[in-house]
This record gives sequence, structure tokens and C-alpha cells, in this order.
Amino acid sequence: MTLYTSTVVTPKPRSRRWAKLGSGIGYALGFPLLLLVIWGVWSSFATTPFFPSPLVIAEAFVETWIGPALVSDVLPSLGRLVVGAALSIVVGIVAGLVIGLTRWLSELLEPTLEFFRAIPPPVLIPIVAVLLGPTDSMKIVVIVAGSLWPVLLNTIDGVRATDSVMTETARSFALTPGERIRYLVLPAASPRIMTGVRQALSIALILMVISEMFYSSSGLGYRIVFFQRNYLIAEMWSGILLLGLIGVLLATIFGFVERRVLRWYHGIKEVERA
Repeated sequence: MTLYTSTVVTPKPRSRRWAKLGSGIGYALGFPLLLLVIWGVWSSFATTPFFPSPLVIAEAFVETWIGPALVSDVLPSLGRLVVGAALSIVVGIVAGLVIGLTRWLSELLEPTLEFFRAIPPPVLIPIVAVLLGPTDSMKIVVIVAGSLWPVLLNTIDGVRATDSVMTETARSFALTPGERIRYLVLPAASPRIMTGVRQALSIALILMVISEMFYSSSGLGYRIVFFQRNYLIAEMWSGILLLGLIGVLLATIFGFVERRVLRWYHGIKEVERA
């Protein structure tokens, strides 16, 4: 038995969907292209070597990252990012469900959670490095330590905000705790959970770079600092460009997953707007 049902939305004509897709692509690419043009014109007149032209950065990008660095630096960084983000999401959702469903546990842990949430994760790097050494585990722990909190706290808030009428309905139907979590609590909390996941992905990417800037001899963060210290300016900018592209890829993947998970929620919003 499902308490949250899907909302049927009348599909839009194909021509309108293609027009909307084309306008979306135009808006997505128009402003970045404008920035590239402005950067190119400005760099051609600037005398400083610290802002090379987009063509020079693109050439450095191909030479730097399309080759051995892809295997030695990019893929390990992405692996740590994926593992750290996945652990943050799983642990955050599970712990958030337990804490949100248990009132006394929530009241007991709330001050402690707020305390640890307020600690900037980068300050934990020296401590974690002493305990685990300059290993991949250290970098993953740093990622989890920072990106866990948005998922955890949003899950707790989402569980607490579950509609009381729906909760009483679930009790009247004598649903088991597992069925109540699956058919009521998780669907009700999923919009806030996905908001937390979006924030966690951004934080995980930032912490991946920061953790590699310390106690590391490989990875994107290490390479960017290496290029900066050796005045390889175009290569440094190419690393920053690569991080931006990784962020765009994460946002695209998240958007696809969110539309699948929250299909019922977006359907309700479209009906309300109509």
C-alpha cells in the first residue's frame, strides 16, 4: 500500500518540449560563451601573465589532463570523491531517519550535532592525518566529515515534518515500521533529503581538493598547487577548469536522479502552477 501516489500530468506537445529544450541549452551555453569572449578580449590587451587567453588554457588542458595525468591524478580523485559522497549520503540518510523518528534521541543529540556541524572540516585534516596518515582513507574521512551534515540535518528535518494526518492514517492501517518508513516517511522527507544531497555534493568536491592540497603527492588539488608554485599558470587554470567541469557533471547527474526520485513531487508542483 502506497500513501504517496504519483500525480498524472498531461504531457506537453513535442514541439513545445523541443523548443523548451533548445531555449534551455541556449541559456546554459550563452552566458559561458559570453564570459569566454570577454576573457579572450581582455587577456589580449592585458600585460599580466597570470590570465592567459582561453585558447592557451584549452591547449594546456589537453596537454595536461588528456594523458598519464588522467590515470595518476584525475581518476583517483574522482574515486575518492565518489566514495566519500556515497558514504555521506548513506550514513546521513540512515542516521537522520533513526534520529528523526526517535524524539528522545533527537533532543539528546541536537546540541552535539550543532556543535560538530559548526566545526570547519579543513581544520580536522591535521588530526585525521596524524591518526590515519597521508592515505586515501584520510582524504575520504575528510570528505565525509564535511559533506555528511547537510544530508543528516535535512533528513532529520524532513522526517520531523511528516504530515501528522498521514502518520495517523499509517497507524490506523497497522503498517509495520518498515512499511511506514518506505511508504510514508521516505517519500515525505525526500524533497529535503535531495536538497541536502545537492549541498553535500558541492561540499564533497571542495573537500576533495582541500584534502589533496595537504599530505598528498597526487590528485587534482596537489597538481593545481604544484602548477601554482612552479608558475605554470596555464596549467593551473586548466586544473581549475577541470574542477568546474566535474562540478557541472555532478550537477547534471544529480538533476537526472532528482527528477526520477521526485517525479511525484515535481508533478504536484506543475499541477499547482497550472
